[in-house]
Amino acid sequence: MQAEFGVIGGTGLYDPQLLKNVQEITLETPYGKPSDAITIGELSGKCVAFLPRHGKKHTIRPTDINVRANISALKQLGVKRILAPSTVGSLREEYQPGDIVFVDQFIDRTTRREQSFYTATEGKVCHVSVAEPMCPELRKTIISISKEMKIKMHETGTYVCIEGPRFSSKAESRMYRQWGADVVGMTLVPECVLAREAEICYASISTVTDYDVWKDHVVCVDDILTTMRTNIEKVKRIIAETISKTPTECNCACNQALKGAFV
Repeated sequence: MQAEFGVIGGTGLYDPQLLKNVQEITLETPYGKPSDAITIGELSGKCVAFLPRHGKKHTIRPTDINVRANISALKQLGVKRILAPSTVGSLREEYQPGDIVFVDQFIDRTTRREQSFYTATEGKVCHVSVAEPMCPELRKTIISISKEMKIKMHETGTYVCIEGPRFSSKAESRMYRQWGADVVGMTLVPECVLAREAEICYASISTVTDYDVWKDHVVCVDDILTTMRTNIEKVKRIIAETISKTPTECNCACNQALKGAFV
């Protein structure tokens, strides 16, 4: 079965009832197994593949996510566009818990993750550009839809990706603010980088759940889960409408990302 859209679900988004005419498939890739079985079904009249990023029971740490297998599996299924919801902490007063952020830039603070499909085994090096790491056309669509829905959101944001699974120290949180980061999370990199290498359009839908640790109230899992639950239906609506209203043909350059990437 060919799926046009892929959804890599963050914490709490997994909902088999989101799709119709569902079937579950297990794939093997050259990079191993993806995080879990992939659920394929119909949403807004289009074929969608849903993959739970941390596994259905949230048992995979951010560092241990086999992102290469996840992206490779979606590519095998014919996915042309990926919507990637996740939770983030805010580093700005105005990015309030409950807000949606459509991040457009990242700062990478990870140290243990393979960020390319092209390693010594392939015998070549890929210098893919991530100057603009998100698909501009897909971002334009989700921003427009969110405005129509009157959802409180931020059209841009710089996401600092940390290794995790621990939260930041106060010193780190203050440093990220000084660097100009707006939100902090643990999963954007290398997910968006590998999607670019796979020439798949990619857009992040980040839900702010807390103020990290730069404010007086220190972040905890309970706070994240509480905010996440109140926002989950909002994120599902954005995804459904985006899939419904996105044209079949891509007008961006994401599907040509490897042009000029090899020496």
